[in-house]
Amino acid sequence: MTKGTIYVCSDAVGETAEAVAKATLRQFTEGDVKIKRYGHIRSEEEIVRIVSEAAESGGFISYTLVQPELRELMKEEAVRLGVRAVDVMGPMMQAYIDTFGDFPSKQPGLLHSVNEDYYQRMEAIEFAVKYDDGKDVRGLTQARVVLIGVSRTSKTPLSIFLSHKGVKVANLPLIPEVNVPAELQTGPDRLIVGLTMQPEHLYEIRTERLKSLGLPASAHYASIERIQSELRYAASVMESLSCPVIDVTNRAIEETAGIILEWLNR
Repeated sequence: MTKGTIYVCSDAVGETAEAVAKATLRQFTEGDVKIKRYGHIRSEEEIVRIVSEAAESGGFISYTLVQPELRELMKEEAVRLGVRAVDVMGPMMQAYIDTFGDFPSKQPGLLHSVNEDYYQRMEAIEFAVKYDDGKDVRGLTQARVVLIGVSRTSKTPLSIFLSHKGVKVANLPLIPEVNVPAELQTGPDRLIVGLTMQPEHLYEIRTERLKSLGLPASAHYASIERIQSELRYAASVMESLSCPVIDVTNRAIEETAGIILEWLNR
């Protein structure tokens, strides 16, 4: 049986207040409490209706309203009907005003405002997914950054991380039995980056990967001889391309990405 409802209200999307409500619920193990979200609130009538609904159901309200008139009405209606209403942003905004002497823009939804940077990131993320792991070599000529390396050298997670920075990234696995596509060797101006790793570390990663898939760790894919052979082949390809190489052994994705972004900004 449902114990009650938390009403999340906002004159924007409502994700902030909902996130706080969900974080609160995780602290309690008993009871079945649901969250009901009302976003893009613009009128006083909506406030009155929501508070009335909360009063009837016995729930409480969590709200982020930056429009002063809507915030005041929420407080008044909540007091009038005996509903607990939590102003998620109010105390933080007041602290900012009191401390720094500035005033809010009173414009809802600034956290999720859509601008050119947003669209650039979304396009880059879609690009990274589409041209991941050499699925379509056409991406090699359209990317701003091309990552190459043997299997399990962090090409995909690094591609996704960079895409969230708005960089279009394609990546290509280097396999001795597969010829390097012409699109990698010739193309427009772009940054090709080779990723390598110490063979012993790569051996551990591949062995664990096979275990997670329920496959024998003794498979040829994870043998130290195979790994050394692949790394030698990859090194020869990188040398032929005269591309910079990063040893990602024990290196965080963020650190590797930082190096690449620095190269791009030169």
